[in-house]
Amino acid sequence: MTTHDLLRAYDEQLRTDAEMAGAVQVVREGPLYWAVFDHGGFVSYRDLAGLESDALDELIERTVAHFRDRTEVESFEWKTRGHDLPADLGVRLAAHGLVPEPVETVMIGEAALLAVDVPLADTPDGPVVVRRIGDGGDVRDDLTRMLATQAEVFGGHGPSLASSVAELERGASEFWIAEVAGEVVCAGRLTPVAGTAFAGIWGGSTLPAHRGRGIYRALVAARARSAVERGIRYIHSDCTDMSRPILERSGLQAVTTTTPYVWKR
Repeated sequence: MTTHDLLRAYDEQLRTDAEMAGAVQVVREGPLYWAVFDHGGFVSYRDLAGLESDALDELIERTVAHFRDRTEVESFEWKTRGHDLPADLGVRLAAHGLVPEPVETVMIGEAALLAVDVPLADTPDGPVVVRRIGDGGDVRDDLTRMLATQAEVFGGHGPSLASSVAELERGASEFWIAEVAGEVVCAGRLTPVAGTAFAGIWGGSTLPAHRGRGIYRALVAARARSAVERGIRYIHSDCTDMSRPILERSGLQAVTTTTPYVWKR
């Protein structure tokens, strides 16, 4: 598929309803979806191009008021995309108190391109073991250690242990870890998107001391193999500048960018 085809599939299959899975509350407000997850609020949409400037500003004001006055969330994220109109959406969000976070690249490609063997040499502390949580080991302990690694890498608040256990139990995501001498050094999720040909790879994080050894790529490959076994054709990911080259070498294509704009109480 061409980049244009992949972007169209992304817009048609992976926005709005597909992003609401696992939300504890979803409210529709015009073209917007206002969602509350256990880790905070989230705003998405399919298209804002037809809104007049005044109407868009009013919609942003209503969004801030909704999360400020009608929810208990400490923060919410308004997820923007680089190819969307209006082009000045980010400026308008900033004018209403939302702060942009680092730009990420949306990558899409064939799952089979990532499902390759990645040889891993032993580290000074021992071999690298890549496994899916739930295939042996204590699930709650594995998830606790996984979440701690991701929090250390990303330096922010992520999903709770309770929500992660629930996500695993209902089959919404697979959780994968790489361990060295019993320490979780890399972690990530595979999340199939119901009703589509896609699965997302999320939360990819490697402790600084273990980077540059191919561990992240091995964890991507393991999740891609699982996706192929599930009959999933495409993988998508919002990636940082650190992980983008790895995914590009595997054959994924950059189709757009995404910038989270965040409001905090």
